[in-house]
Amino acid sequence: MNFPEELRYTKDHEWIRLEGNVATIGITDFAQHELGDIVYVDINTVGKELASEEIFGTVEAVKTVSDLFLPVAGTVSEVNALLEKQPELVNTDPYGDGWMIKMTVKDIASVEGLLSKEAYASLVG
Repeated sequence: MNFPEELRYTKDHEWIRLEGNVATIGITDFAQHELGDIVYVDINTVGKELASEEIFGTVEAVKTVSDLFLPVAGTVSEVNALLEKQPELVNTDPYGDGWMIKMTVKDIASVEGLLSKEAYASLVG
């Protein structure tokens, strides 16, 4: 499994990349592998301020639907438009073109409290 060093991770299998106070968020390689073929991503929280661990959308695979949890508090500013027509990008490139949202982070320091690559890798075995 691939877990990039520069990202932070959650116990719910989301990843976050911080650039200034803007974060890009998606689901991990482990999560997409466990879900299987992703057929639909439903995110309708653009412009909403959400708390850490609040649901920001859902991802639908062939056999299941899974909630997506915000790693840190902030305001959702953008949804990856590519996923509307190509939800399978979450499977093929979860850390690249398969990202899900961008958000403005309320407290940048809160990102440091998330899991490192090593901590996440040990969580998922």
